[in-house]
Amino acid sequence: MISELYSLFIEPFSDFSFMQRALWGCIVLSISATPIGVFLTLRKMSLTGDAMAHAILPGAAIGFLVAGVSITAMTIGGIVAGCLVAILAGVVARHSNAEEDSSLAAFYLLSLATGVLIISAKGSNMDLLHVLFGSVLALNNDALILLTSIATISLLALAVLYRPLVFECVDPAFFRSVSKLSSVAHYGFLLLVVLNLVAGFHALGTLMAVGLMILPAAIARFWSEKLGAMLIIAFATSVISSYFGLFLSFHASFATSPAIVLVMGSIYIMSLLFGRHGGLLSNN
Repeated sequence: MISELYSLFIEPFSDFSFMQRALWGCIVLSISATPIGVFLTLRKMSLTGDAMAHAILPGAAIGFLVAGVSITAMTIGGIVAGCLVAILAGVVARHSNAEEDSSLAAFYLLSLATGVLIISAKGSNMDLLHVLFGSVLALNNDALILLTSIATISLLALAVLYRPLVFECVDPAFFRSVSKLSSVAHYGFLLLVVLNLVAGFHALGTLMAVGLMILPAAIARFWSEKLGAMLIIAFATSVISSYFGLFLSFHASFATSPAIVLVMGSIYIMSLLFGRHGGLLSNN
């Protein structure tokens, strides 16, 4: 019995290096992306994360066009495109009658269409699927180094921006009126969102990367109202979902990125029903 359980649950990760790399990549992403997701949800910016995930596509596509499947080129392109869309959306919102969310939606739709057009015109259907849905089972040393570096930078930056971000979550208008750090925290936070979405793009693709960021945070809100507990729950949810998503992908030959997100979605539905804070069937 024990040997059968070992063979089923442990052996894929102990015997196959690509599974070890995939799990390590997902854990590293969870370390940096889930805190970003928690602050996104607390600031009611979840859809901003989704928009930014699509906004990085044309930059990654141009990097692909110039250098092929190059981690460096696609990373630089994705960061530039994501930052450009965030800045343009903010400038348009402040100097026109358009709201920031509508201008962001317009730019991300243009970015998504441009990126898909570039890849489909210059690449193959497999290239397009690789960019949209990622290739977490094909992570190499360079990709893992990139993910680990971005996670390290994100954690250090979050340590510096933690208090300003908490103040912005509680009362952004008051914080803007009493501190000059508001804009620094806002744009620094958006840069961290872009960095983590670019990291997630290499593993899960542009369509699935935001799932690792937003779904664990949404789940955590059903189980705790304390920020520290939410961060821990979100991280644990992301790691558990990544493990079982990879498990399903290995044994049932499912597409890996959607499998991970679907496991998270299942946990979200259970949390929606039974969560201690706001669950539909909760007595609280």
